[in-house]
Amino acid sequence: MWRTGATLVFGAGLGAAASRLLSAGGWREEGGAGLMSRVPVIPVPGVPTVQASELQVSPGSSGAVMKYGFPSLGNIKTRESYVTSYDPRTRTASWVIERLNPASLSGLSDRKYCEFKEDDSVHALHRATNDDYKGSGFDRGHLAAAANHKWSQKAMDDTFYLSNVAPQNPHLNQNTWNNLEKLCRSLTKRYLNVYVCTGPLYLPRQEADGKLYVRYQVIGRNHVAVPTHFFKVLILEQADGKGVELRSYVLPNEPISEQVPLERFLVPIETIERTSGLLFVPNIMKRTGGGVRAIADR
Repeated sequence: MWRTGATLVFGAGLGAAASRLLSAGGWREEGGAGLMSRVPVIPVPGVPTVQASELQVSPGSSGAVMKYGFPSLGNIKTRESYVTSYDPRTRTASWVIERLNPASLSGLSDRKYCEFKEDDSVHALHRATNDDYKGSGFDRGHLAAAANHKWSQKAMDDTFYLSNVAPQNPHLNQNTWNNLEKLCRSLTKRYLNVYVCTGPLYLPRQEADGKLYVRYQVIGRNHVAVPTHFFKVLILEQADGKGVELRSYVLPNEPISEQVPLERFLVPIETIERTSGLLFVPNIMKRTGGGVRAIADR
């Protein structure tokens, strides 16, 4: 048995920017480089013991993902390498959770053996197909990334279900989003485990009449929803077992210059909870036995 403490890291410097983003719509490049150096760490006391049975799982397996609970409980599906909540209305996942560590990133699995495929566990009326993406101008953007699960070819194969992808701008998918995925993997060198929750967002935009509207494109015969933004929430277990850090990002589904640092897209976790309808902090606090207090950037 071992004990885990908890600290919460919030993208405090983007609090005001995130509020403007989510209330008025659109994305503004506000804030600046070096934001992480100003992010506060908040200690949370009162830590329960983690049961050993929770740790005796295969690298990256879906069983380990349950440790901090789920952001919502609708249409839960488990795969070899992740757990997901599927939204039949949008034909994409509401969220996908996976656990990364050095063991899950190591292995002989190769994506050249993988093919995007329909999820036959989803009713035919509510699933996306490869034809929906053809000629759409959007990539089939992974939510749980294939490169996160080299530990098992089956685990990597499972990331190619179309229920684990969403229409993503090709420039974003192949550049800044890819860099964020690489960052998640690189953090396994500093943390014991990196839990990653990824999902789509459909955010309001203020239009010419001054009113806010949630509008998004759909593609293909099955009307697969194109997210306006994507989020990633990272739960980082410190290697010494003394704490947990929380980072959360929101990126617009559009081309982003690679000159813009990833820190620019840090937002307070409450921003994602409010706009997605999901809850992360209560689950984390239930596990760690403490309370949460957000600190605004000054």
